[in-house]
Amino acid sequence: NDFREICTKLYGTSNEIFEQAKSRYLSAIEKFEKIYSKNSNSENNQTKDIHIFSASGRTEIGGNHTDHQHGCVLAAAVNLDAIGVVNFHNDKVIRVTSEGFESFSVNLDNLSVQKNETGSAAIVRGIVASFEKIGVKVYGFDLYTTSDVACGSGISSSAAFETLIGTIIDSYYNQNNAGAVEIAKIGQFAENVYFGKNSGLMDQMVSSVGGLVFIDFNDTENPIIDNFKYDFESKGYCICITDTKGSHADLTDDYVAIRAEMESVAAFFGKQYLRQVAETEFWENISEIRKSEKCSDRAINRAIHFFNDNKRAKQEADALKSDNLQTFLKLVQQSGDSSIILLQNLYSISNPTNQELLLGITVS
Repeated sequence: NDFREICTKLYGTSNEIFEQAKSRYLSAIEKFEKIYSKNSNSENNQTKDIHIFSASGRTEIGGNHTDHQHGCVLAAAVNLDAIGVVNFHNDKVIRVTSEGFESFSVNLDNLSVQKNETGSAAIVRGIVASFEKIGVKVYGFDLYTTSDVACGSGISSSAAFETLIGTIIDSYYNQNNAGAVEIAKIGQFAENVYFGKNSGLMDQMVSSVGGLVFIDFNDTENPIIDNFKYDFESKGYCICITDTKGSHADLTDDYVAIRAEMESVAAFFGKQYLRQVAETEFWENISEIRKSEKCSDRAINRAIHFFNDNKRAKQEADALKSDNLQTFLKLVQQSGDSSIILLQNLYSISNPTNQELLLGITVS
């Protein structure tokens, strides 16, 4: 009964969904025991004492690339998640096996940034380092993960993994004292500093906090978080995810360019982020911004996108709260068009003939 209640909360109410979830969790436990049974030589490494965790993917609804400029977003957790089967021990090493990926381990004796360390191992090391900085002593654990948050699907498999690791550590070694918001910040820190991607905070925050949420990142240390509910299903709507076979693997530079270009416009006004720039002042100075060697036309277009989408995120949330679904859908369409025309982030300029997302949208 307890498991059915958890599954209902995470995945939905149908019996078919429950049976699928039960099968998935049992399979994950069996694989964990098969992989890590060889480590059960000592009393500290017995696979019978296991814990199971879940961290969801997220869908961005409004506020595309606004979070890293301290803007507003509307987003929601989804019922696709990463689950982890864990056994804790005192070996000072974290061993991770993720379905479909090579296993890796992270020695906790050295938590500094490792020059040649990449991917998930760097993320794990960065998360542990963050907990150690706030006085949480982390020893080690064995982890098997499986995820239906597909890599490159746009629902943030990386944030789900970061939230999973942060929640595991906070739960066992910190008695849940950090909480969802701090876990999100820790995930972002690991991604920024250890993984090397200068991301904003939206992905981690939505995965960690959960639900349908409007977030104002004007003060990133104390973001304003507004959880509310809207029953799309009762209105006949659901989210469809199209697998375009695209990949985020080589898009870090493109992501960094968006942030850097937006901040080049902010710097023209002596500010660090676009949220600090008055929109009226921006429009009044476009011709002068274009004369700046540090601001391209694309940077200006991306700044226009920020100002518009930052407002749209709040308008979308207000539309849902007042049950004005048609206005909401119109705003979502406007946001998507702006991402194509102004933000220009639906394909990589390093490989402009590969346009899976644009083709997927067109065919849909």
